[in-house]
Amino acid sequence: MPRQVDYEERRRRIAEAVCTLIARSGMEAVSLRDVAAQADVSMGAVQRCFRTKEDMLLFALKHVSQHVSERANQRIAATPTPQAAATLLSHTLAELALLDEASKTQAHVWLAFVAHAPASEKLATVLHDTYAELHRLIAWLIRYGQDTQEVLQDLDAEHEAHTLLALADGLTVHVLAGHHTPATALALLQRHIDVLLTNPSDRC
Repeated sequence: MPRQVDYEERRRRIAEAVCTLIARSGMEAVSLRDVAAQADVSMGAVQRCFRTKEDMLLFALKHVSQHVSERANQRIAATPTPQAAATLLSHTLAELALLDEASKTQAHVWLAFVAHAPASEKLATVLHDTYAELHRLIAWLIRYGQDTQEVLQDLDAEHEAHTLLALADGLTVHVLAGHHTPATALALLQRHIDVLLTNPSDRC
């Protein structure tokens, strides 16, 4: 009896191969042959999973976007309760900024897709939707902090969420470019969060 092929698992494996190649050598390194070799599958298997290179890149970006969102949500879920809203906000933004050594590959891949998005409406749409989801999460955390009296009441949560997300995203670039170390980037991010708090000294 022929062995059943788990196509979704194969598609994820190919997406991870795409990400590895992008992190190693940039978007131009993503060829059908190299992706197949990296994923340890045949070129025919890649073609059966994705009709075009754009389809393959699109799936890889969705794969990365899902991981970025999951990092933030897992960080919140793993935080012991009850926990300060300010601490949740700090930890979540640190995860989104992809500043630690373990996140460096993902940061390289994310920025490569951001740079490539102007040439692909489909990639741009996925990025837009991902940023919108992350913005909603940050705005929710700010409003949670207002409910617990940790965040200043007169702040516009939507506006501040846009600012914090843009700051976290920019710090990803600065760390990869060597302008900041992860430690100085985290400190800069925390200083901005502290401005939003009613009593920064209470932060855990």
